[in-house]
Amino acid sequence: MKILGIETSCDETCAAVVSDGRRVLSSVVATQVEIHRKYGGVVPEIASRAHVEALVPVVAEALQEARTAADAIDAVAVVHRPGLIGSLLLGLAAAKTLAWLRGIPLVGVNHIEGHIYAACLERDPGAPGPFPCVSLIVSGGHTSLYRSEGPADHRLLGATTDDAAGEAFDKVASLLGLEYPGGPSVDRAAERGNPKAVPFPRSWLGPDSFDFSFSGLKTAVLYHVRGKGAEAKRRQTHLADQEMADVAASFQEAVVDVLVTKTLRAAEASGVDRVIVGGGVAANRRLRARLQEEADRAGIEVLLPAMRFCTDNAAMVAGLAYHYARASRFADLDLEARAG
Repeated sequence: MKILGIETSCDETCAAVVSDGRRVLSSVVATQVEIHRKYGGVVPEIASRAHVEALVPVVAEALQEARTAADAIDAVAVVHRPGLIGSLLLGLAAAKTLAWLRGIPLVGVNHIEGHIYAACLERDPGAPGPFPCVSLIVSGGHTSLYRSEGPADHRLLGATTDDAAGEAFDKVASLLGLEYPGGPSVDRAAERGNPKAVPFPRSWLGPDSFDFSFSGLKTAVLYHVRGKGAEAKRRQTHLADQEMADVAASFQEAVVDVLVTKTLRAAEASGVDRVIVGGGVAANRRLRARLQEEADRAGIEVLLPAMRFCTDNAAMVAGLAYHYARASRFADLDLEARAG
């Protein structure tokens, strides 16, 4: 079964064709990074306008790359929640139009569930399924832990009470004068730094909590760099290169420490020996290395998506939709977009 996936939940216009849930025939992403860089973050109205321009060419390129004609597609899958409402509406309108024109089923996919499924893409068809497991989704808008029983069966264990980890990376990068997007910039800067240089706090929220909080850490970085009170408002960031790298490494280590510890603690509490990680921050090299290292010691298997499937993409959407289709979980053409 070949499924065309469309993903426009934020600032990436994505289309992909996936066969039988795992084999990625194409995955095309039109990024808006350069458009939003001067603003230091995503501007929803500008993101929507960029989707309008990119959607048709991206879908056409995905079909061409997959060497698949539109009439050979068995279903159209689209992310309809959560995300920026304007961006979601555009992808949803395109998917509905294609499904109606071709007379094929429409599948609505949850963006978070798609990120969990990303680690399943391009796995050996003979390999055992990864479920049940604990899933960590860590991105610019989400930091959550789930007990996952199947591709579309997830129970929330904990979530961020304030900032998502990816948002904290962006804010700290801006504070340190690093370019947007902040995640890759902090990752690169941290490679030159000492992760023990600055003892930034870890927010555990209690010994039995699987929730996250990164706003205090972000504030601690601000105070370290600029000072407090009126002085902080007047003072600009002028750190020597090595000091900046040390701050980046120390901040990153504090985030990774909490993510890894809580994820493995959740796996132990849930009685599973497998962990999936998804979302843009899953591309962070320190997180990948530290989680693998700690999990190996605990006898827990870690499933990480390929780097190109960490950030928003439509392959994860089309892959997950295969399992919806097999269960006849199709959507009507009145499927609505939801921000949350």
